[in-house]
Amino acid sequence: MINWDPAAKTALSDEEVEHKEVNSKLYFVRYKIAGTADEWLTISTTRPETILGDTAICVNPNDARFANLVGKKAVVPIANREIPIIADEYVDMEFGTGCLKVTPAHDLNDYELGKKHKLETLDILNDDGTLNAHGLHYNGKDRFEVRKAIAAELDELGYMVKVEDHINKVGYSERTSAVIEPKLSLQWFVDMKDLSKPALDAVMNGDIKFYPDNLKNTYRHWMENIKDWCISRQLWWGHQIPAWYYGEGSDVAAADRQYVVAKTIDEAVKLASEKSGRSLTEKDLKQDEDVLDTWFSSWLWPTSVFDPSIVKNGFANANADLKYYYPTNDLVTAPEIMFFWVARMIISGYEYTGKLPFKNVYYTGIVRDKLGRKMSKSLGNSPDPIDLIEQFGADGVRVGILISSPAGNDLPFDSSQCEQGRNFANKIWNAFRLVNQWEWRDIEQPEASKIAISWFENKLNEAMLNINDHFDKFRISDALMATYKLVWDDFCAMYLEVIKPGYQQPIDAKTLESTIVFFEKLLKLLHPFMPFVTEEIWHWLRERNEGDDIIISALPKAGTVDQNILKNFELTDEVITNIRNIRKQNNIATKIELELFVKANKDLDKTNDAVIRKMGNLSKLEYVTEKVTNSFSFISKNNEYFIPFGEKVDVGAEKEKLVQELEYSKGSLAIIYKKLHNEKFMAGAPEAVVASERKKEADILGKIKLLEDKIAELG
Repeated sequence: MINWDPAAKTALSDEEVEHKEVNSKLYFVRYKIAGTADEWLTISTTRPETILGDTAICVNPNDARFANLVGKKAVVPIANREIPIIADEYVDMEFGTGCLKVTPAHDLNDYELGKKHKLETLDILNDDGTLNAHGLHYNGKDRFEVRKAIAAELDELGYMVKVEDHINKVGYSERTSAVIEPKLSLQWFVDMKDLSKPALDAVMNGDIKFYPDNLKNTYRHWMENIKDWCISRQLWWGHQIPAWYYGEGSDVAAADRQYVVAKTIDEAVKLASEKSGRSLTEKDLKQDEDVLDTWFSSWLWPTSVFDPSIVKNGFANANADLKYYYPTNDLVTAPEIMFFWVARMIISGYEYTGKLPFKNVYYTGIVRDKLGRKMSKSLGNSPDPIDLIEQFGADGVRVGILISSPAGNDLPFDSSQCEQGRNFANKIWNAFRLVNQWEWRDIEQPEASKIAISWFENKLNEAMLNINDHFDKFRISDALMATYKLVWDDFCAMYLEVIKPGYQQPIDAKTLESTIVFFEKLLKLLHPFMPFVTEEIWHWLRERNEGDDIIISALPKAGTVDQNILKNFELTDEVITNIRNIRKQNNIATKIELELFVKANKDLDKTNDAVIRKMGNLSKLEYVTEKVTNSFSFISKNNEYFIPFGEKVDVGAEKEKLVQELEYSKGSLAIIYKKLHNEKFMAGAPEAVVASERKKEADILGKIKLLEDKIAELG
C-alpha cells in the first residue's frame, strides 16, 4: 500500500505527502443484511465512491449491538455483491455508527484488516484517479465527480440515511497538490529501521549538532517512528532502478516475475544466468522502467560529489578528495527537508563510510509575507529579487534579510528591512569618503586622537570576540547586528568624530594610518554579509597588488581587551551625551564654545578629558571643589558637572527639569526598596543579584541628594 499521486501518476514516500484539515461530508449509508426481508446496518464514510470496492463490513466484537450479525453477509449498495460481516477490535465503537466498511485497496488500515482476515481486494481506480471497470457504470469518470454522483444515486435508491458536515485530514501531494490515493502497487522499498539507528544516535548524543537545538526533538520523533521508504517513482527523469526482469512475465508488472538487482547490465546478465540455470543475453533482460526517488539520489551527495564509486568500492578505497573533504563541517538547509535530505544523508553516510557526513546542521527559517504566509510562486506573494536589488542594492537586500532571521525562526519579510540595509551601505560609503578626503601631514598627533585609537582598538577586539562567539554558536543575525553596531555607533558616530581634523585642516599620519587599518578590519568583518560594497572600498582604501582581494583575506584576529579603557570611555561618552542634551534642550548651537566645571565626588579618571573637550566643543574644562551656581548641571557616576548659564536662560525651566529628574529617581528607588524588603525575593535571589540591587540603591540615594541640593540652590 503506497501513496499514489493521480496527477503525476507516481508513487510518493510518506514525507512527500502533506496532510491538511478540510471541511468534508460524512455520509451515512445503509447496507441490507443478506437473506433478510428488511434488516439493515449503517456505516459512515467520507468516500462513498469507494463503496464499489468494499469487501467486508467490520464491527467490534465487544459491541453488543451487532453481535448477532457477525458471520452473516451484507449486500453492497448499487453493486449488489454480498460481503462478509467480520469482527475486529480495531473498530472504534464510538465513531460514526460503530460499523466500518472495509475497502482494502483504498485505505491503509483497511488493507491491514484485509490481510488479517484474508479479504478480497478490489482496486476500483485507474492511475489517473478515474474509476475502472470495477466502478460499474461510473467507469472512466473522475473520483470526485463520482463522489457527488454516487451520493445522489444512493439517496435516490434509499440507501442514504443522512449526510453530516465533517472535518478530517486529507493527504495532498507536495509536488502537484493533488489529493493522494492509497494504492496497492508493486514498488521498491528500503528497510529503514536498522539502517537509521546510527543516524538517530549521532544526533541525540551530540556528534552532529543542530542549530537551533530544539529541532533535535522533531528529528528524534521522526526517526523513532520511521517507516520503510518507497524509493521507486513512475517518472521520466531520474536514476533508473537497477533491477532487471527475465523469463515469463518480464514485460508485464507481475509480482511473480523473476528479477535480479545489479550495478551494471553485464552483472545483471551474469546473475540472471546463474539464477535461471541457462545462458542469457542482454536481449533476454528488461530493466525496470521506474526511477529512483530524487532524495534517494540526493542522500549520496556528501560522498558522490567527490567519489561516485564510494557505494561500490567502500570508504577504504575512496579517492584522495573524498578522504580529505569528508566529513565536512557545516550544512545549511531548511527545516522542511530535515527528513527528505538531512536525515537520509546521515543514514547513508554511516552506511557507506561508517562516518558522519557533517558536524553541524544550521536550519534557516521560512520567509513569510506580512500576513504570515509562506512565500511561494503559487501564491505570488514573493517580491522580485531583481527589483529589490535595483531599489536597495544587493548588499542592502542581504543585510535586510540576514539581520532579522535568527536560526530556525521564520522571517516576516518587509522591504523596510532592505531599506535599513541600503542605509547601512550608504553609511559605510560616507565613512570611506570622509577618510579618503583627509590630507595628511607630518604633524604632532593630537591627544584626543591617541585616546580614540586606544579606545577603538580595545572596542574592536571586544567586538571581535563577541562576533566570533556568535559565529561559533551559529547566531548569524546576532553576529551581523554586533558588526552593524560596531561600525555605525562606535566607528562612525564616535571614533571618526573624535579624530576628525578641523575644517580644511590636515590629519596627522599616525592617526590616518591607524584609521585605515581599523577600516580594513571592519571591511573584513563585514565582507560575509556585504561582499560587494566591502570589496569595492577595500581596493579604494589603499593601493593593492593583483589578487590582493578581501574575499581571500583572513578574518582579523582579536587581541587583548583592557576593560579599564572601555569602562572609562563609557563615562566619557555619557558626559559628551549630557553636554549635547543641554545644547539641544536650550537651543545652544554646536559651534558655540562652552565651559565645563567638574566636581569629582568619587575617584575620577581624567585620562579622556581631551576627548570631552573636543567632542563637547569646550573652551574650558576645570575641576572644582564647590558647586558652580547659575549653571546647567548633570550627574554622571555621582560626579557633578556644571555648564554656566549664558544670557537669557530660563532658571525656572531648568529647575522644573531637575524636579522631574528627582521624581523619576525617587520612583526608581521605590522599586528597589520594594525588592529589598520582599522576604521572598531576599530568600531566593542569588547573592550577586542582591548586591547589585544594594549598589543601585546607594547610587540613586547619592543622586537624589545631589539633585535636592541643586534644586535648593536654584531657590
